[in-house]
Amino acid sequence: MSSVSVVIPCYNYGHFLEQAVGSVLDDQGDVDVRVLIIDDASPDGSGEVALEMAARDPRVEAVVHTTNIGHIATYNEGLLGWADGDYCMLLSADDQVTPGALQRAAELLDAHPDVGFAYGNVLWFRDGSRLPRPRTRRRSWSIWPGQVWLERRFRHGRSGINSPEVLVRTSLQHKVGGYDPRLPHLGDTQMWLRLAARADVGYLRGVDQAYYRRHPTNMSAAYTTLMTLEQDLLAFESVLDECGELLDDPARLSAILRRKVACEALLTAVRAYDRGLTSQVDVDELMAFAVDCWPQARSLPIYRTLQLRRTIGARAMPYLRPLVLPAVAARKAESFWLGLPAVRPLFSSGTWARYR
Repeated sequence: MSSVSVVIPCYNYGHFLEQAVGSVLDDQGDVDVRVLIIDDASPDGSGEVALEMAARDPRVEAVVHTTNIGHIATYNEGLLGWADGDYCMLLSADDQVTPGALQRAAELLDAHPDVGFAYGNVLWFRDGSRLPRPRTRRRSWSIWPGQVWLERRFRHGRSGINSPEVLVRTSLQHKVGGYDPRLPHLGDTQMWLRLAARADVGYLRGVDQAYYRRHPTNMSAAYTTLMTLEQDLLAFESVLDECGELLDDPARLSAILRRKVACEALLTAVRAYDRGLTSQVDVDELMAFAVDCWPQARSLPIYRTLQLRRTIGARAMPYLRPLVLPAVAARKAESFWLGLPAVRPLFSSGTWARYR
């Protein structure tokens, strides 16, 4: 039986803990699960909730900090200092996994020792609403060479993973190390890339592996688009710095990424004009960031259509919008290089499947 160590960091999320912990302990099939709740000095009494849960279930442990050390340090405390199962999971206290998720992911990792982590689809739901009904019957899985998966992520400028749907091989997690304190917003993106640089990646097809809760206090709500783009760039570039010797042509990956991130910055600025949001979005900052990220950005059609919008002005744009290249068309003009043929995985149980 495979063992799974689940780390649940918590700060002011005590009211979510019962659901998060219950989701990994109940209906998870043939896996041996242990849970560590780490409360980071929450002022709302979350620590007491964690200790009470640990007292009534031997599978649950709780650590309550007397001083807040931040979420990145809390992640690393659990994953590097406590997790000792075959596999490990970092689960936010406001998220949940679906029934059978741990067993499904563990079966994939058991069957493929070269896979460093496995993930599947995630269901988003709003706090207070009923959980969507998950798909829990696995149809197939796909195994991707780590560098194939990683290059696709560079082309999209996103990891394509939310976080609660991932199960990691603990030995690889310890080898790679902890989360980067420079990336409070996108440390998880960097982590998946670091893992993929050293191992293959598994994807569970046709099933939903986790629930991601949307609520006003999500940490992501505090980040502007520009802040997120800056973190994106740092997350990906830092992987090239750390793992460059493991990758084929890191300079090419950097160029691909920088063009993509620059285009996203310019597209955000174009949409601000089209949606009448220029008072909320700093267009000049986004343009400066795009050019700094990728100097050739000035030659892009989307840059020229943005300049046209600036000339027309925010007040006149709603009236002249039908005469101006729409944002979606500008984006398509820049995205031809993403239309590469899908690459088959190393192995797919059941039928072959295109890359997600």
